[in-house]
Amino acid sequence: MSLNNPEIKEPLKIKLARALDDNLHTKQWHNIVDWLIVAMILISTTEIFLSTFDIDPELRQILWWVDVVTLVFFTIEVSLRIWVAPVVNPEFKGWRGRLKYCFTFYGAIDVISTFPFYLQWIFPLPVAAFKLMRTARVVRTMRIGRYSKSFNLLSNAIKGKRKELIVSMQFLIVITIILSLVLFFAEHDAQPDVYKNGFISVIWAFAQYIGDPGQFADTPPITGVGRIIACIVGLLGIAIVAVPAGIIGAGFTEALEKDAKRNDLAENTIKLKKQFQRKLDRPSGLQCVPPLVTLTQIQARTGLKIDDIIDVVTQNTPPYFRLVNTASTIPTADKPMDLLAVEHYVCNRSYGLYIDRGSKVTIINTSAHIDAGSGNFSFYLALIGGFNYISREVGDRIESVSYYQIPAGGHTEPEFADFASDLNTFLSREGAWSLTFLVSSGALEPKLPTELHFCTGGAKGDGFDMEGSLVRDTATFKTLFDTITTRVAAELNLKTDHQKYHASDSPRLLHRAIGLSNGNNIILRIEWDKILWSPKRMLLARIIAGALAEVIENKQLADNPELKQKKIGFDSYLEAVRR
Repeated sequence: MSLNNPEIKEPLKIKLARALDDNLHTKQWHNIVDWLIVAMILISTTEIFLSTFDIDPELRQILWWVDVVTLVFFTIEVSLRIWVAPVVNPEFKGWRGRLKYCFTFYGAIDVISTFPFYLQWIFPLPVAAFKLMRTARVVRTMRIGRYSKSFNLLSNAIKGKRKELIVSMQFLIVITIILSLVLFFAEHDAQPDVYKNGFISVIWAFAQYIGDPGQFADTPPITGVGRIIACIVGLLGIAIVAVPAGIIGAGFTEALEKDAKRNDLAENTIKLKKQFQRKLDRPSGLQCVPPLVTLTQIQARTGLKIDDIIDVVTQNTPPYFRLVNTASTIPTADKPMDLLAVEHYVCNRSYGLYIDRGSKVTIINTSAHIDAGSGNFSFYLALIGGFNYISREVGDRIESVSYYQIPAGGHTEPEFADFASDLNTFLSREGAWSLTFLVSSGALEPKLPTELHFCTGGAKGDGFDMEGSLVRDTATFKTLFDTITTRVAAELNLKTDHQKYHASDSPRLLHRAIGLSNGNNIILRIEWDKILWSPKRMLLARIIAGALAEVIENKQLADNPELKQKKIGFDSYLEAVRR
């Protein structure tokens, strides 16, 4: 699926987020930005180091200008990082989210090492505060850690084992306090002037762990019990280093394993991605991405194990994949065999995909996330005709239901509100039409005598003119229905019907529930076999797209040059994600 559409360009905020992604192995200009930041950190660190020497005033003036330039540079960089933080992680959305970002590890380093220096130009500060801010410049050096793989591995090791570290430290602290109190009771009578209270004994015990550098606990116990306690504290001094070191060591090993797994996932993702490159659809002459690829095919082509493929699919990060069972696309009466396949999809909205091509016609897919291959067909239907497109691609596939019908309690997830809002944007335009695409004759559904089933808001058997119709311009719809009926019969030997086997009179229908019942809204179900398994599936999409273009938009269907390009495949339609 390719989205080489002038309206779908990468916004500045997303470009900046990609440039500031701390990855030294990305696009060329992104690398230039990353290496420039690294260079400025090194220059700033060098300036801080040289400023500690007694140097010539002229050289000190140069260092002052270096400090000013790097400060301005980092101010711009850090401000941009805070601005694009929601793009990197939705958790940082809004001013509260951005404030939260400023309290992350690297966010705090960025802020502390940059913004406080402006206070000296706004408020009169005492010398101590000024020196403290000058010292804080050293924190800038830590910013280079975000580009260091070894530093990140160590950081991940500590994060991964933080619970174990906290538990071990809590245990050691509690034991030390207990021993300290025992030491107090043992030594107080023998050395009342030294061990005046329990606080003194606690300080003595903890001072042993750090070697008592201040010599403020140079008061060894003299009683037998006290000396035994001192020996135990000495052993704990070893444990207080050995235990965390062992935990961090284990965490470091796990971090290395996870990093290796991430690298494997990245490599396997590329292999899986290549399975969805465009290929020539010979009946239509169009270059199309296959709707799905079976696990057996992927294994034969890539040598990946089943577990490797599933790991890529379940990581749920761009590019997007999902597992489907092809048996769900075939009526149970035909006794289909379960066959797992991988399907790809793309998102640029919380609910899925939104493409505005400025057309009168909008293709709607309310259940692409659960109906295998339907998203691929409806996407190409919209692309061939140059129509707007809105598709639900995201949702819990176990409990989730289609947006086509609104449940009794309504859809409470925020994604539905976004979907309804975007749909209203399309259908509130002058002369707008919509075609909601669904599949039929799959799983428990029977195979019907007709393959294309049109509905316009009525019960089974209702004609074109009826109360509660979703189509206001009945005459135009009749022309469209007749045109499609004639062409699919002549070219593909397929038959159509209008509300013969399916009803659309439910008050919970999407179009009625969100107030779209006064426009021109068509519902079209197509037999699953014809949109997924038929070699003429793209011909069917082109026939329907051509009829919509001619009847509703009064134009002839023009060839889309991007559907003729062989080299455009999976990578190209990821432009939709960057919208």
